[in-house]
Amino acid sequence: MKDHAPRKRFGQHFLTDTTLVDRMVRAIAPTDDQIVVEIGPGQGALTLPLLDRLNHLQVVELDRDLISRLERTIAAPRMTIHAADALKFDFRSLAKDGKKIRVVGNLPYNISTPLMFHLLDQADCIEDMHFMLQKEVVDRLTATPGTSDWGRLSVMVQYYCQNDYLFFVPPEAFSPPPRVDSAVVRLTPLAEPAVKATDFGIFRQLVNQAFTQRRKVISNALKSWLTAEQIVAAGVDPGKRPDAIGLTEFVNLANSATVIYGSKQENDA
Repeated sequence: MKDHAPRKRFGQHFLTDTTLVDRMVRAIAPTDDQIVVEIGPGQGALTLPLLDRLNHLQVVELDRDLISRLERTIAAPRMTIHAADALKFDFRSLAKDGKKIRVVGNLPYNISTPLMFHLLDQADCIEDMHFMLQKEVVDRLTATPGTSDWGRLSVMVQYYCQNDYLFFVPPEAFSPPPRVDSAVVRLTPLAEPAVKATDFGIFRQLVNQAFTQRRKVISNALKSWLTAEQIVAAGVDPGKRPDAIGLTEFVNLANSATVIYGSKQENDA
């Protein structure tokens, strides 16, 4: 399968470093009693080592040429190929008999963030996720408040998951080499969020609003949501910038906004 030319429109960079592949498989540690789903198997660099440990693997691939190559390389009983766009795929459909799925993949950089949110919407059926991503994205996933990497993605993913940075991956591990560094991350959905948003829709909108104006202090960034006094009442310093505000504080702000807008809705009714 080495003669397949990577396609820019799919963001394809094929993993070729077998040492790093082995390290990723060992981090995943798949077993036969699990439902493992690989997103974007590409030329099979991760697929084949996974099948050394599994009797069956589910894969989601959009590129039809790669699908036909995989079909010629791996016997059908050992692999089920879903010819689909991972951004639209129903991952819940793969969870069977009370078993959650484990999701893995070397994700294309151009879809990694929207794909992350698509998967989080189905987090109830996912045991864990192991992804090779652009290092910048992994840094944001695992960031802490008060750092430049802390942002909307950090807050939203950490609401759902425990995120662990596993190891660094250099550009030369791929063909063609990307112009950025990569890293492997493990995302483990929480049974329950550490702090619960009363209205998740309001929480998501408020966090998005805050980080669209991340250079402003939070009282200015959220002036259409809460007054400075209401922000103080939620236990947050109104003089902080969004990148200095932690997950619990954002949930508290959203819950305060929910009470206020709920009251407004009742009054309007």
